[in-house]
Amino acid sequence: MSDEQEEWVRIARLNDIPKRGARLVKTLVGLIAVFRTFDDKIFALDNKCPHKNGPLSEGLVYGYNVSCPLHNLQIDLRTGNAKGSGQGRVKTYQVKLKDEQIFLNVLPFEKIKG
Repeated sequence: MSDEQEEWVRIARLNDIPKRGARLVKTLVGLIAVFRTFDDKIFALDNKCPHKNGPLSEGLVYGYNVSCPLHNLQIDLRTGNAKGSGQGRVKTYQVKLKDEQIFLNVLPFEKIKG
């Protein structure tokens, strides 16, 4: 994606998301789950499991994975791909951390969901 197509929006501070936790961001493209891993890496995925549309933001984060709370399908936070015998993929979004601030690159952006 070229710089002209990028729009970075500050969505939260790092400490607004607990380690191994997630927060939701509401955008015009849908709900995006923003995850923080044990080592403070940040990842953003659509909030829908490819299996039964389970809310990934409510799943357990371990390592660089999240498990769907409905059927335990494992999703790799880095790629969005289902792991093991699971099938499917979740859309991923660019995020960056700068000065303890989390930025999301998604167009069109609406607002943070309470």
